Amino acid sequence: MHEVAGREAELAAIRTLLDAAAAGRGGALALAAGPGEGRTTLLHAAATLAGPGWTVLAAAGHVEEAGWDHGGLQRLIEPLGPLVAELPAHQREPLTDVIAGRAPAAGPLLLGVSVLALLRLATRARPVLCLVDDADLLDAPSGQQVRLVARRLGGLPVALLAGVRASAEAYAGLPTRRLPPLSEEAAHRLVRDLAPDVATALVELAAGHPGALADLAASLTPEQRRGFAPPPTTLTPDSGLRRQGRTALAALPAATRHLLLLAAADLAATGHADVADLLAAAGLAATGLPDADVAHLPAPGRAGPTLADLAPAERAGLVEVSAGGLRFTPAVMRLVVLGEAPIAQRHDAHHALARAYAARGRRLRALLHRAAVAPGADDLLAHELLDAAEGAPARLAFAAQRHAAELGSNPSRALLAAARSALAAGRPREARPLLRRASEGPGNAVVRARARALVAEMHVRGAPAEARDTLLDVAAELLPVDPGGALDALLVAGEACGRAGEPGRYPVLARQAVARCAGGRPATEMAVHQVAGVADLFTGDDEAAFGRLREVLRLAGQTTDPVALLRAANTGILLGRDRRAARLARQAVTFARAAGNARLVPEALETLAYAELAAGRHDAAVEAALDGAAVARGAGRPELAEAHLSLLGLLAAFTGDAATSRQRAGDNALGQWAEALLDLVAGHPEQAAGRLARVARTGSMTLRVAIAPHLVEATGGGGEVFDRWAGRTGQPGWLALRSRCRALTDASGADDYFREALGWHERDEDAGFALAHTELLYGRHLRRRRRPAEAREHLRRAAETFHRFDAGPWAEQAARELRAAGERIGPVGRVPLTAQQERIAGLVAEGATNREVAQQLHLSPRTIDHHLRNVFARLGVRSRTELARLDLFDGDRRDQPAVAVGHHAQ
Repeated sequence: MHEVAGREAELAAIRTLLDAAAAGRGGALALAAGPGEGRTTLLHAAATLAGPGWTVLAAAGHVEEAGWDHGGLQRLIEPLGPLVAELPAHQREPLTDVIAGRAPAAGPLLLGVSVLALLRLATRARPVLCLVDDADLLDAPSGQQVRLVARRLGGLPVALLAGVRASAEAYAGLPTRRLPPLSEEAAHRLVRDLAPDVATALVELAAGHPGALADLAASLTPEQRRGFAPPPTTLTPDSGLRRQGRTALAALPAATRHLLLLAAADLAATGHADVADLLAAAGLAATGLPDADVAHLPAPGRAGPTLADLAPAERAGLVEVSAGGLRFTPAVMRLVVLGEAPIAQRHDAHHALARAYAARGRRLRALLHRAAVAPGADDLLAHELLDAAEGAPARLAFAAQRHAAELGSNPSRALLAAARSALAAGRPREARPLLRRASEGPGNAVVRARARALVAEMHVRGAPAEARDTLLDVAAELLPVDPGGALDALLVAGEACGRAGEPGRYPVLARQAVARCAGGRPATEMAVHQVAGVADLFTGDDEAAFGRLREVLRLAGQTTDPVALLRAANTGILLGRDRRAARLARQAVTFARAAGNARLVPEALETLAYAELAAGRHDAAVEAALDGAAVARGAGRPELAEAHLSLLGLLAAFTGDAATSRQRAGDNALGQWAEALLDLVAGHPEQAAGRLARVARTGSMTLRVAIAPHLVEATGGGGEVFDRWAGRTGQPGWLALRSRCRALTDASGADDYFREALGWHERDEDAGFALAHTELLYGRHLRRRRRPAEAREHLRRAAETFHRFDAGPWAEQAARELRAAGERIGPVGRVPLTAQQERIAGLVAEGATNREVAQQLHLSPRTIDHHLRNVFARLGVRSRTELARLDLFDGDRRDQPAVAVGHHAQ
């Protein structure tokens, strides 16, 4: 196992501490975590990071040594004993006493000063790293000395790293990092040698706790490791974490243990535990009422246990109670509570919760608890679970449908439904085995086909051609027996065809499906128009396609389905209706979040970013892409996180920010487009043309249209497809680009076309950047036609606008043209900070380090340092302290126009 997997942020903080200490700016950091959560591992990793060039001192606190004064300090400084003789007598004597195990006569302050003097001597040879684990368990005098020294390391090449229990987060006022649970991705890296289904089961059980995951993995038999036997459902009795939990539970009152058991059962069944529900269930259990009398359920607090019964568990640090519910600390403690309770008590807890939820009218939660203790197959309960899961949040629906698959005699439909809900809940690893069972099992042929389609949908981005072929096969298979299923497959196949660049049988199958599915509900009507419109686009019937796709936008106002809204938003981009597309994408984000559809949120944010990019609202596009990159990994979609980062790289390239663009852009079509933009601004059109030609050959249909204005600028030719498409949009921004492209390809009519483009720009409220680009190209054209006076007028406006939007390289290009047109360039005003610099300045002013800012904005620390130096220069400050004193949003900064990109940046 790679024991520090998932602790990259903490390792970065340790590296920062070591780097500062090596440069003579010593300091301290505390790592707070519960048992088995990885703080000791990180201390060992710190010693490895320091390497042989450091002196490493180590000590640890122990409960049984808490009464031995100075015992911890003695262990820490004993390796430096030979240096003590070099100190003055008044500093030498207290240290000699401590190392010898005697109580020093000196007071705490003199002893602390002596320890600092000893460390200073040690640093003559190399910097010093002090590692103190369980620092909050040190004997009192040693703990006092460690804290005193930690606060006085500023001028020494000494780093102190302390590990403390989670309940001691504010240790001695030191900078403290609370170790969070491992992400699902990091947890899977720890068990990557197990069969995939087994690894998924263990990761879910461990709930991000590295110690529990290690214990569970170590307990597996060879058959379990390979998936030939069921995986464990709890920690083994000899697990260290379980032994610690058992001891903690034994010290609690019986009423507290009962509430914790109810909480653990509720979390296991529903993923949530609300205190009011727990008290109601505990009160019901105390009354002994039969099921028929659940209407007489006592109100929480009026009978049986009360909120006060949870206080002992809170004081012991086993739970945290808030308005959001009760959670165990760590979360894996629920396994200990369940594992320590006899099976009869566990079943009683589920029964009590089922009755309490039923009495409160919360049917699905009641059914989940009934399913948790169902003795065997139960088709009626399976049917109830599937019925109650309709319209439920994805996480709860997944739990219900998975139970239904296990309880029903014909599980295929439940398996498919559970897989869909698992994907929506951001749990793709749990969806895959369900889909495999659904597609390979003996169930309904329609279900098997739909399962294959869902597997293909998961691979549309990574393998679009293969996904397209599978989806078209499924559509053909379902057309005679399930036209709606065929239509669903074709909706996804349209995206796969676009990404693959080849429609295959799509148009033929699409027309057959449309003939069978015409009419019906608005959602079906939207799908019919979508599939038919895409088919018309593939066959070159743009007029019919635009008519169909406009109907999709019209019908989008009648739905709140986030999937339908997202498809409509993408349709809006196809039609050049960028602002409408952005509104629909925002609605899709809102409704997807409300439905718990974690998978769809980053997809909708990606579409929102593209829509804002196309509409010319750079700031909004950056915000959407940053949000998307942040949530994509949590939704189990790392490939989508990379897509968002590539989009951020492209956005940076539009303004000529090469450092940021190359940090973010990937080795894909967007990365090639970004490099082409940087080539254009650097004055290398031939290189840009080569890159854009490769994008045109390998990119999607939408991408080929989007890059056309830049390809025309680089080559002076082509753009016929874009010309037709832009004309059909009827949107001023795209019509301006069409006129600009015509000006670049028709020398005889260039003046008229450039003036026409400027006229269209004036009708577009977000045309600032695109207008500047057209002014630049028109000015260059006029200069080359020996009309310098007219050229200067356009080039001045271009330079001023580029400066205003912090597109420095474009502004410099305009300035070069101005010089060539005979003008001496003076200073041009600009806004104080760009949007990106404003974000960085704001985070730094709040106290974030360069590494923390880099992590949040998905950039490297070196790029952040580059931008921060520019911020200091622009604002006239010399330090972070001075920056923190500024009001970065004073005046009308928030009202400045957003940096425009997309079709307006072309």
